[in-house]
Amino acid sequence: MGTKDNVLSVFALGGLHEIGKNMYAIEYGNDIVIIDCGNKFPDESLLGIDLIIPDISYLIENETRIRALIVTHGHEDHIGGIPFFLKKLNVPVYATSFTMGLIEIKLKEHRLLRESELIEINSDSEVQIGEMNVSFFKVAHSIPDCLGIVFHTPDGIIVHTGDFKFDLTPATNERPDIHKMAAIGNKGILLLLSESTNAERPGYTPSEQMVGENLEQIFMKAKRKVIVSTFASNVSRIQQVVHATQKAERKLALLGRSMVNVAKVAMARGYLTVPEGMLIEPRDINKYPPELVTILCTGSQGETMAALNRLSTGNFRDVEILPEDTVIFAAGPIPGNEKNVTSIVDNLYKLGAHVIYGSGSSSGMHVSGHGYQEDLRLMLTLMKPKYFIPIHGEYRMLHHHRLLAESVGVEEGNTFILKNGDVVDIENSIARSTRTVPSGNTYVDGVDVGDMEFVLRDRKKISEDGMLLIIIAMNKEENKLLSDPEFISRGFVDQNFSDLRKGMTRITVQTINELHEANRYSWNVMKKQMKRAIAQYVKDHTRKEPMIIPILMEI
Repeated sequence: MGTKDNVLSVFALGGLHEIGKNMYAIEYGNDIVIIDCGNKFPDESLLGIDLIIPDISYLIENETRIRALIVTHGHEDHIGGIPFFLKKLNVPVYATSFTMGLIEIKLKEHRLLRESELIEINSDSEVQIGEMNVSFFKVAHSIPDCLGIVFHTPDGIIVHTGDFKFDLTPATNERPDIHKMAAIGNKGILLLLSESTNAERPGYTPSEQMVGENLEQIFMKAKRKVIVSTFASNVSRIQQVVHATQKAERKLALLGRSMVNVAKVAMARGYLTVPEGMLIEPRDINKYPPELVTILCTGSQGETMAALNRLSTGNFRDVEILPEDTVIFAAGPIPGNEKNVTSIVDNLYKLGAHVIYGSGSSSGMHVSGHGYQEDLRLMLTLMKPKYFIPIHGEYRMLHHHRLLAESVGVEEGNTFILKNGDVVDIENSIARSTRTVPSGNTYVDGVDVGDMEFVLRDRKKISEDGMLLIIIAMNKEENKLLSDPEFISRGFVDQNFSDLRKGMTRITVQTINELHEANRYSWNVMKKQMKRAIAQYVKDHTRKEPMIIPILMEI
């Protein structure tokens, strides 16, 4: 069911109480506009899952009312779910030039580019979507071409900040449009949705300029190759590496598929400038003296298949890390990735490399793209919202952001800390959150997309206790065993398996004979009885509960 004509609603479909798979929706009357459609990567408990994307079942139910998908910027947690979204809901996609370039790469891979309606916008664009007029403002972040979004509705103005910080000396010329933000705030903001990632960190976010200066100093002191690992999407950091490489009179090689793809898009669309003749192919690195080479690669988060991990284990063709090479982690580890990063750092030290790493700005090689407390306060002060929804963060971050909002004038009780699926309805300028819509995780596993609760449950069971196959050969006409059952164990190994086999054979034969005497020949009944009896026997003797799969061969 949709909203009534005079109700303005905001839906939280992803990005709350989590970092990743951002998705929100603004609904007015018969119009729904989606903001972002990201993914997040699975943790080790989600065995075999490739990606996690938002549950869009509510949107599918209201397909005829969805007017557009607007994308704030090109990070994976904001665009990674778009191909899967468009396969279900082929609606117009609005994004800036650089963001659109990254989206197009994904749509090509999924063979969706030709049939997708892609509309390029910028911070000066204005678009009419149903009854809503939508405008934009420029924000600074760790990727080019980022926008905040302003929804002008008949009931009031809603602002979504996107991810942002206030960096007045960025590595590029993309400064936040503070004057425009102030002008928007002066019109009177009914509701503000603002990101909360660094709501626990006091002060202002350090400037990108600091990183550029530190990189140049390291490059000038380096004795051999310099290997820099960062997020492929952090084009300003890539540009800083280019400047440091140029100053040190080195050549530059790019390693990693995503690094190459993003750099191509950034150069083609004017967001990255690389001097002619600087770029070299990885296969040509060894043609140059090591003191004249810079390598820029992916893998700063310890990803298993990324370039830096392969370099640290000596598994990258044509390139190797040697003693006195300098390796720079120009990105802080995302919470949860510390163990993987530490493992790579250890490997690099074993190779004799000089390694510069650390969390946040401690190494001088990275600053966050997300605003600290004073950045968040400034956004709240500029916008002066009546109601506030902190977004994009774990619960504690949303809580701290609420306190910041109250410290600058948002009335207590006018902040909504939502869960995914919660809805805020605004009627006659009064906001309430009393209902929910379906939400949650959709899993991507190879070509399969959907709710894989049962598949994951089976995988977890197999990973913990293994699997036991029982192969039974029976005479089709007489329903009698032709030979003893055969048992095949996978991941279920016990030192007494030979003794266990005898007991399982006895129980299997006994179960079949009992059913035969009762004239119960149904395979389903036999399988159910056999699984129950064998499972109990195995548990009593091994304290394990393997997945048991009986297989019947009728001859």
